[in-house]
Amino acid sequence: MDTLKYLEYIVNEIHSTVVATVDDNGLPVTCAIDMMDYDEQGLYFLTAKGKKFYDRLMSRGYLSLTGMKGEDTMSCVAVSFGGKVREIGKERLERLFEKNPYMNEIYPNAASRAALTVFQIYEGNGEWFDLSKKPIERAGFTLGGAEDVKQGYYVTDKCIGCKLCYSKCPQKCIDISTKPVVIRQNNCLHCGNCFTICPARAIVKCGY
Repeated sequence: MDTLKYLEYIVNEIHSTVVATVDDNGLPVTCAIDMMDYDEQGLYFLTAKGKKFYDRLMSRGYLSLTGMKGEDTMSCVAVSFGGKVREIGKERLERLFEKNPYMNEIYPNAASRAALTVFQIYEGNGEWFDLSKKPIERAGFTLGGAEDVKQGYYVTDKCIGCKLCYSKCPQKCIDISTKPVVIRQNNCLHCGNCFTICPARAIVKCGY
């Protein structure tokens, strides 16, 4: 999928996410935030200016979020994203209420909405993780021109072809028909078993 499809999934299929920000003491704080709209420029949500969440957004300009959909762990799709945010004010507020009519029960009139403001997540990196697939499915995506950061485990030319990595891989996502062997990144759990067992130290860890 392209980035827009991942954003659509977050808004329409998951909707309620857990968002992490950092407080003035450098400690993480989480809260439940609905992702209410999306377009090619990012994700949109609202909050009230009187909340500590608003203060953390304004002082840090960054958040991380995770949302999940599924009946249980093994039917679950999880999408995570970390990125830059900016306040866009009353712009798009009416649209968010139109798309999310339940908000009218929380803020029923114009006077009660006076403190609300809209934020846009406009740049960052995301990850799709689908445990319902066999083997699992993992994919990364970027927004707003963010650098695509390489993550996971990769095999170098030091590989001696012993295949011990394959024996320890829970998803059997290592192609051992070539030398060096190749880890299929879209099926990798990032567990590190291959990295730990490799006698030639031919596997490197990236993005951590």
